[in-house]
Amino acid sequence: MAQAGSHSAAGQMTGYLYQCELALLELAERSWDDITLEVRMEVLDDIEFLYQDTRDPFVLLQSKHRENAGRLSETGKDFWRSVASWIDALTALGRLSTGTMPLLRLVTTQVAAEGTFLHQLRPGDGRSVDDALAGMERVAEAAEPGNTAKDRKKFTDLTPAQRYRLVTAIEINDASPLMSDLDSSLARTLGIRPGQHARAILDDIKGWWYGMAVELLDKNRTRATVTAQELQCRLEETLDRFAGKNLPITETLRRLTTAEIAAYKDDLVVAQMQWIGLKDRSIATHLRNYHYARAQRSAWLRNFKITEKALEDYERLLWDEWDHVFTRHTDAIEDDTPAAERKAAGKRVLDDTMDKVADMPARPGSTTEAWIGRGTMHSLAGRAQTADDDESVGWHPDYPDLCQHHNEQPGQ
Repeated sequence: MAQAGSHSAAGQMTGYLYQCELALLELAERSWDDITLEVRMEVLDDIEFLYQDTRDPFVLLQSKHRENAGRLSETGKDFWRSVASWIDALTALGRLSTGTMPLLRLVTTQVAAEGTFLHQLRPGDGRSVDDALAGMERVAEAAEPGNTAKDRKKFTDLTPAQRYRLVTAIEINDASPLMSDLDSSLARTLGIRPGQHARAILDDIKGWWYGMAVELLDKNRTRATVTAQELQCRLEETLDRFAGKNLPITETLRRLTTAEIAAYKDDLVVAQMQWIGLKDRSIATHLRNYHYARAQRSAWLRNFKITEKALEDYERLLWDEWDHVFTRHTDAIEDDTPAAERKAAGKRVLDDTMDKVADMPARPGSTTEAWIGRGTMHSLAGRAQTADDDESVGWHPDYPDLCQHHNEQPGQ
């Protein structure tokens, strides 16, 4: 891990995260006015906004995060590299001399001091394109500083008409919120009211957004844009999950890794499935439900969304459904019933139980996911201990005795 100091990448990393979260905040702000808006990143600029019926951006946005805000420099890299980036983008779009110009925004946590051309490019009553252009030309034509010479030359190489056209489109949004302040801004913009679930709702939206950002930034461009409509739909879905009696579903099913599956190989929950002859592929599918249902129940308990008592009540309802199924399918099993028939009966118990419990929510009236009930049922099967356990659960007709032997150590 990099240590704080001259070689620390913390500031650069914060800048990347700031760009990502600023794009979400800007999309959220615009989504209330036009649901057809789209955002993309790192194509022509840091952040770009487009309309669905065009492929050209109407906003090109440069984001600059500085933890120690201070003043935005007229001669500094933040501004002049932004200008150079905009010139390259406008050249690619063919907009330097003709056509509709996109808005060129520099969003920075630094402050544009009064009397500078940067301050004259802020939106509002004090904006003066003519004065700002004169100031930019004066700085651009100076010999120093050397670290922005190439960027400034791109500006001086433009024709006077192109310079004026460029500067007219520039807008400086200074004193923007720091990274640490973006969450509160985003929550207000999305209309997330302070309350019990506010943090969880915001975390859900941000988690979804970072997944979208990875696709936007993937070198293969697996996703071109994210729309304002997608954001609003995600927001509505998230709010619905946390509304009223609903228990929030915060886990997302994914295929378990080989290592995750292997971690359960000696557990009773796996043995219960092996006793009825399930193959590894089927066991892995059931383990996925078991794994994520455990994680979801733990999250509910940890975040005080449900009590231990309520979960116990839920488990008793599931047990009752299993008991009816188990009795129906094993009633005809006798001492001399062949092993193959016993296994087949166990498979029917498992399949019918999974179907029964799939639609049973952990809280009456709450929405649910099928894997919650199925996975919880496997948790009950994983707790079975002895033949005397009246609340045990299993699939094989002889599971109580098999469980007892499962707990015996080799050599006993």
